[in-house]
Amino acid sequence: MTQQDRTYSFEFFPPKTEDGINKLAETTKALAALNPSFFSVTFGAGGSSLDRTFTTVVELQKNSGIDTAPHLSCICSTRENIREMLNNYRAIGINHIVALRGDMPSGMGEAGEFRYANELVTFIRQETGQHFHIEVAAYPEYHPQASSPDRDLENFKRKVDAGASSAITQYFYNPDSYFHFIERCNRININIDIVPGIMPITNFHQLARFSDACGAEIPRWIRKRLQAYGDDLKSIRAFGEEVVTSLCANLLENGAPGLHFYTLNRAAPALAIWANLGLGTSQDS
Repeated sequence: MTQQDRTYSFEFFPPKTEDGINKLAETTKALAALNPSFFSVTFGAGGSSLDRTFTTVVELQKNSGIDTAPHLSCICSTRENIREMLNNYRAIGINHIVALRGDMPSGMGEAGEFRYANELVTFIRQETGQHFHIEVAAYPEYHPQASSPDRDLENFKRKVDAGASSAITQYFYNPDSYFHFIERCNRININIDIVPGIMPITNFHQLARFSDACGAEIPRWIRKRLQAYGDDLKSIRAFGEEVVTSLCANLLENGAPGLHFYTLNRAAPALAIWANLGLGTSQDS
């Protein structure tokens, strides 16, 4: 697979403050220079960031020149408000969506008219045909709520069969988990591109909190090294850059169809890994 055939993308969250808006503008300007395949913008639990997601998508699409994909989660949603969002995105020229089940907001007991992401994918296809390229989520280390690895794979296949175009994985640090997942997908004729999600390591306590919540494993050797650095952020970031660069190189050398960076609205960590990998821009051969 050549550089031009691969998909490289960067994920952001909608900022809440003026300072956050300005910082995201700087971040996206720096990352747009790499000519990625697309940017994506997250969606809060139960649609809690709906307006900010839409505004952020509009700004990125207009100012960056990069295809921008809004996340769309269906939990606590109705068919009517999903239909309205799809129409709004079509009206501004969006043709790429990340379709997710999403998280139930704290204190809410009803899931709404959709229970699972495959139902959302089906609805998007029914409403819009092939207008949208639909990304879905994949879990090489299994969804934290999955009852078994086999059930988790079955759930992923339902999303693919419903019309998903490609997938982005939860982040991981053990490349074998990704390669094993791909092998299992191949056995049951799942043949869409499954792009590894990449989380740069810059802050151990933050990473541990995220990982505990989403079920992503931090291998013991990485966790111990990070813990040993204590509050030495410079050493944590240098070690993290080394680890994640090695992970990305392994993935690309062994056939991964691209990389999707969870940026946390910061450009520097992803830029450093990108430079270490010698990727240039996606226009380079």
